[in-house]
Amino acid sequence: MEEPSATEPQKVDRGDDDDDAVIVTRALTKRYRGGQLAVDTLDLTVPAGSVFGFLGPNGSGKTTTIRMLMGLIEPTSGTARVLGRPMPRATRAVLPHVGALIEGPALYGFLSGRDNLARYDAADPTADPRTRRKRVAAALDRVGLTAAAGKKAKAYSLGMKQRLGLAAALLQPRRLLVLDEPTNGLDPQGMREIRTLVRELAHDGTTVFLSSHLLDEIEQVCTHAAVMAQGRLITQGAVAELAAGARGRLVVTTPDAADAARVLKEQGVADVAVTDDRVTGEVPDGDRELADLNAALVKAGVRVRGFGAERASLEDAFVALTGEGFDVAG
Repeated sequence: MEEPSATEPQKVDRGDDDDDAVIVTRALTKRYRGGQLAVDTLDLTVPAGSVFGFLGPNGSGKTTTIRMLMGLIEPTSGTARVLGRPMPRATRAVLPHVGALIEGPALYGFLSGRDNLARYDAADPTADPRTRRKRVAAALDRVGLTAAAGKKAKAYSLGMKQRLGLAAALLQPRRLLVLDEPTNGLDPQGMREIRTLVRELAHDGTTVFLSSHLLDEIEQVCTHAAVMAQGRLITQGAVAELAAGARGRLVVTTPDAADAARVLKEQGVADVAVTDDRVTGEVPDGDRELADLNAALVKAGVRVRGFGAERASLEDAFVALTGEGFDVAG
């Protein structure tokens, strides 16, 4: 039987039972005019209470999927259910329970951050105007913008605008929070703060659906993930299980990196790469002991200062599934 190609979708685990899912899609498809297939028969299951990473390179269909889930565009075929209700038919019933930050926040540049949030809050028919000021202050505090609350939004940096958009999504308690590339424009400290906030929200019972092209971001904050490529779902499941399904990397630290690389290749180690004094390669298949490789290096006169196998990362899993590299740094 022929092996599937790297770009064909693998058999995927649909995750938890649909009854316990916050988002469920079945054969969800979006084809644009001109024939472009943006999302192709997507079967997605997002468990309640999870921090779910929706992972894929730019252009893989993530934002189109989110726009269908939020009722902003109609699917060409297939179904989507959010909080147990069909979308886009149940948009009015579902969206008051969903906070969303999609394709960056829409802000009034001439208004302050505080006044922008007040506008968002006033547009919510379920929001009590008597407690608006308190809600706005709490949302600003939660994303670290209290000190800049009086500054006009047009003077905000990109990262500050992202924070303000997130604050708008947090004005009311939400069962589901949908974030499309929430750390775009943030410095490392800002990214850490957003990750901490996402964990806190999940701890409080909010399901967080977070799309990103940053593998490292997903691995650090998410409990579950789905991997997209070219509009198709490659795999989904618990993050730890996705990484465990890939082999780790053999890592050798030595001042004799070129010699070490040569010896490892002679010993049958595949995908050998050299970076300064660090040599990496695939962990060999079969019963072969890593100690034998270490002994071969020593016998060849290589000064081994570090030797071992690193745990497989989500990046390793992505490359194994798709045969493609990935932008892990942004």
